[in-house]
Amino acid sequence: MSIIVPILSDTRVSDRKELKDLKRDPLGQCSASPVADDNFHWTATILGPPDSPYQGGIFFLNINFPTDYPFKPPKVSFTTKIYHPNINTNGSICLDILRAQWSPALTISKVLLSICSLLTDPNPDDPLVPEIARIYKTDRPRYNKLANEWTKKYAINQQGN
Repeated sequence: MSIIVPILSDTRVSDRKELKDLKRDPLGQCSASPVADDNFHWTATILGPPDSPYQGGIFFLNINFPTDYPFKPPKVSFTTKIYHPNINTNGSICLDILRAQWSPALTISKVLLSICSLLTDPNPDDPLVPEIARIYKTDRPRYNKLANEWTKKYAINQQGN
């Protein structure tokens, strides 16, 4: 009888190291941790960046690690609704390092920092929501107003809508 040992033992070691690193050197406006004892499913929180239409918001995300992480990127999605050209209503995020530009050298800390940066500086040239990208490019005050309204509605005093 043969025993099949899944790759997840390496994954768990990697996740534990990343968790220790996050605890030792916490990120300013984001945090992440496993759900219960499931090293493959984490939740994250991102505080809306100052001087952005997301300021004051608390945004919740799901992070699911594949069994072959870090060789494949984690699946990261917003559970809090957000008005953003690179994040759709399902919470999917259009970010190159979560797709073709993924590298095993990247960590969940770097992913979260990249998402925070995306909130401050959207990429309307690679949108998931073309209509929001169009508004961002052609009518920035309207974009800021709508993004701020969504932040107030879904990300302030909410529990992960």
